[in-house]
Amino acid sequence: MRVIYLILAFALSACADEVTQNQSLPTSLNSGDSKAITSNPLKNIYFGDTHIHTVLSFDAFLFGTRRTPEDAYNYAKGELIEHARGFPMQLGKPLDFLVVSDHAYYLGILRELADPNGSHPDNPLAPYFQGEPSAEDSTNAFTGVFEYLQGDAEQISLLSDRQITRSAWQEIIDAAERHNDPGKFTTFIGYEYTSGSVFSGPAPDNLHRNVIFKGSSVPDAPYSRLSSTNPEDLWSWMDLNRARGFDSLAIPHNMNRSNGRMFEKTNYAGAPIDSAWAELRMRNEPIVENSQVKGTSDTHPLLSPNDEWADFGILPSARGAEPQGSYVRQALLDGLVMEEELGFNPYQVGVIASSDTHNGAGSFDEDNYWSKTGFLDTPAYRRGSVPLPEPAADGSVYANGASKYWGASGLAGVWAESNTRDAIFEAMRNRETFSTSGPHIKLRFFAGSDLDGGVLESANGVEHAYSNGVPMGSELVLNGDKAPSFYIWATQDPDTYPLQRLQIIKGWVVAGTGHEVVIDVACSDGLSVNKDTSRCPDNEARVNVSDCSVTAGKGASELSVVWTDPDFDSKQRAFYYVRVLQNPSCRWSTYDAIRAGVPPRPDMQATIQERAWSSPIWYSP
Repeated sequence: MRVIYLILAFALSACADEVTQNQSLPTSLNSGDSKAITSNPLKNIYFGDTHIHTVLSFDAFLFGTRRTPEDAYNYAKGELIEHARGFPMQLGKPLDFLVVSDHAYYLGILRELADPNGSHPDNPLAPYFQGEPSAEDSTNAFTGVFEYLQGDAEQISLLSDRQITRSAWQEIIDAAERHNDPGKFTTFIGYEYTSGSVFSGPAPDNLHRNVIFKGSSVPDAPYSRLSSTNPEDLWSWMDLNRARGFDSLAIPHNMNRSNGRMFEKTNYAGAPIDSAWAELRMRNEPIVENSQVKGTSDTHPLLSPNDEWADFGILPSARGAEPQGSYVRQALLDGLVMEEELGFNPYQVGVIASSDTHNGAGSFDEDNYWSKTGFLDTPAYRRGSVPLPEPAADGSVYANGASKYWGASGLAGVWAESNTRDAIFEAMRNRETFSTSGPHIKLRFFAGSDLDGGVLESANGVEHAYSNGVPMGSELVLNGDKAPSFYIWATQDPDTYPLQRLQIIKGWVVAGTGHEVVIDVACSDGLSVNKDTSRCPDNEARVNVSDCSVTAGKGASELSVVWTDPDFDSKQRAFYYVRVLQNPSCRWSTYDAIRAGVPPRPDMQATIQERAWSSPIWYSP
């Protein structure tokens, strides 16, 4: 079991239909395809996943995954595919878009070494990977690879072959091109750039990004840590490609495991950030992944002590080390401070969520969860949610690997004019994006000077909001000192649980110091926000953890509000974003326990409150 935990630690280092609300009649466009694509200027909601690993990622291969990019796209479109353990994986609701983002370094190498007729039959590592995969073989293979990657350059070169990497990259390209179906299902060519610690320690400094290309024109090979571990070099490479017509964006993830390095106030070499650095980063990284299977990076209880809902998807402090610089909300505040003091903001970022699955298939549902790492966290006892078949050598009844802290997250939400590469990419570039912890919650967020309560009743409410305000991800410009109004609309995923409340998270700067506040702005069940506490009363929604039943008749299928900030100061820089909370429901570990016929593990969270987060709207004097 010790080696299996080592593998789990390593895993931590690696890595529908069109629906509109109040829309006008759509127009048509032709985006280079032979058919006309429906386009809606008021935007449609599309759900997807930008973070999927397949057999081509060296770590996924070690975990026993043999699913290909082809399999991943079929799964995203609703087809059944097989887990490494042999059980079926299938989505309840197909996705609208997908990015296969295999690790660029050692891309496709292990699969090649596993082939006895491959190009490297004499490689000393090859015997570790040949034959049918199993948990035991994964352990042995990992040990062998670990030893070589800790060795000298000559040893490491045994896992490097540019021809294999280029061939695997072409496989990714071909699969994306084959499955891209404008208007119905969108694919993007992409990969993961993995910087920071390759192997986890007590304080990993993961600086990982997924790189997504806008169209079919892409470089001959991806840029990986084998070229440079400095993300600034990646951004410069992206700039050069953009000049050649290969537009792309990078999406940082697992900031919660960056040991404070993802959102620093210095550059990679430790020098102070300047405006050129800020422009370089923002040009290439307009959005960040704030939730996924390995935890949530929105905020941390130590950073937001007055936020009762901050402790969500938080990894233990021993594995997160330094919260400052590792979470998005604090980065948004730091960006405001830098803008006020230095004149630039390197952290004016929007958000999405994605899965980071290494099974070729994201697991988004608490009651249908297979975790992330193939053989290593299935069956359930391997992820610690139910007792081991036999106690461990130290007497432990449960496995205590990192996967017990993981979750069935996350899902990317994008508001775009059509389900096409151009439209979805531009929505991500413009930050009109949001994230969910798994459910298909729909969320819209606007701000403007002339939004009022009439927008809620108007048949053209969204059109009015676009005409008289700006959507999530935008900067708000005001004429005069009048406080802006904010229009928020959210609906539940009909296959999960009702909504409990809408919240505004506000951040602002006073005399060079950032401040934050959480404000409830809409309540379910006819309840009203307490003006003294800025909180909704308890709607008394409860969960029975013996069978995961919930209180009937509580919560809302839809919540909407127009809210004006009573403390708005036209002279203060500020950001606002929305958090939507569902009623409480069972966590995946409780479902595991029920299936096994045992009580929920006492030191694991039994219930959760699923949620969605919008990208911010920024105000500057």
